[in-house]
Amino acid sequence: MKVLATLARLYVDDMDRALPALRDLTGQDTRMRFPYGDVEVASIGGFLLLAGTEKALAPYRDVQSTVLVDDLDGLKKLLDTHGGEIVSGPNQVPTGRNATVRHPGGVIFEYVEHSA
Repeated sequence: MKVLATLARLYVDDMDRALPALRDLTGQDTRMRFPYGDVEVASIGGFLLLAGTEKALAPYRDVQSTVLVDDLDGLKKLLDTHGGEIVSGPNQVPTGRNATVRHPGGVIFEYVEHSA
């Protein structure tokens, strides 16, 4: 499993208000934007934004970063070698597949494999 990129997760209450400053900061436009359950998701530059109410965002807040990988199936080897547990997944998501993992020490990452 190879890491393709990491995205800092930002939790915001209003996507339309949050994106303009990030466009100026990164010099990039939004790569993707879509609804996911009760939240809205967008990526821009090295950021993944989740927008919604406090209640809607609560299930996602423990995840500290999103890691884009070339092959989600490689998680098994990583966890066999270093420990940790899959909290959720693998799941089908609008962009491909994801899994949420709690690593030793408590850090929680979302791993995403984009579909081709």
